[in-house]
Amino acid sequence: MNRSRITLAGLIALIAIGLTWPAWRRSVSPGRPAPLVVYCAHDAVFSEQILRDFEKRTGIPIEIRFDTEATKSLGLVNLIIQESPHPRCDVFWNNQVLSTMELQQRGLLEPYRGLGFERIPPRFKDVDGHWTGFAARLRVYILRVPPGTRPDTPSTPDSERDAISSPEAFADLPKQLNHWAIAKPLYGTTNSHYALLWHLWGEEKLKSWHRELRRRGIREASGNGAVKNLVAEGICEAGFTDTDDFFAAKDDGKSVTMLPVLLDGKTISIPNSVAIIRGTKNRDAAQKLVDFLLSAETELALARSPARQIPLGIVDVTQLPDEVMDLRHAVLWADGPLDLLPAQTECLRWLKSEYLQGE
Repeated sequence: MNRSRITLAGLIALIAIGLTWPAWRRSVSPGRPAPLVVYCAHDAVFSEQILRDFEKRTGIPIEIRFDTEATKSLGLVNLIIQESPHPRCDVFWNNQVLSTMELQQRGLLEPYRGLGFERIPPRFKDVDGHWTGFAARLRVYILRVPPGTRPDTPSTPDSERDAISSPEAFADLPKQLNHWAIAKPLYGTTNSHYALLWHLWGEEKLKSWHRELRRRGIREASGNGAVKNLVAEGICEAGFTDTDDFFAAKDDGKSVTMLPVLLDGKTISIPNSVAIIRGTKNRDAAQKLVDFLLSAETELALARSPARQIPLGIVDVTQLPDEVMDLRHAVLWADGPLDLLPAQTECLRWLKSEYLQGE
């Protein structure tokens, strides 16, 4: 009886090996290209289909690693830094530029100036091609629209929006700001927003503004998506977020509107960025993906996606949704990515001392 059990177990094992052997042989076949490893901080719901389209067209297999909402995009940036002695990532698709600049400063990016690089305006790319921006979002106020009013009539008055963005105008604000929301500024585009304020206002002015917001009870959420939810569900009247999160609320039928956040009369534009990681063993495939992401076709696909991202290069504007055309004009008011790394480094060090004490 025992012998028959052993024989049966051995037979099952042999069958399993036989079934998996052809697949294993295919995966290590010398004629099969190695997977292109892409670290992607852009939302999978918008980015994965674009990457899979590239995979189908080129036959280059792609292995994707996404980040979480709470730590975008710093989680992947830190991973790239940790892996730098033996890099695993070939191409980094970041949902912003600032942390990509940090990788450049550390010497972890390969320069590449291909066809896609040429179609992006100079202010949205590194001159040597270490990174290139594409498909931008804007920082915006998301505002609740009271029932029974026009769709573009926010419940938050202009005077309050102006005051909450200006340290000098705090006297004009309500005593409590728990009807406003903002993402914790340790990560994502809110961190970039803070770095820009540190750069423009200086350390003490930003610290005073931030601490006054917290003292008055502004709601701090885990990310921009959570800010959007607080306003869309009527828990808050207004908040800071990005255009893609606003459109997610609008598409869900929520009573919200948006207005661009202005600093010194200019909008805050936050492009995606793409870069090749230094030490890649898959350089040719990496270059092909970079050109694909920087193409007019990809920018149009992202513009027509639910995210409504704004093309930076020349595209056929007749193919753009009206909402994106309006935003495209707003991007023209924005500066390109500034050299905010010193400001971000100092600001992030201070923010960690504010939020991570005792963790």
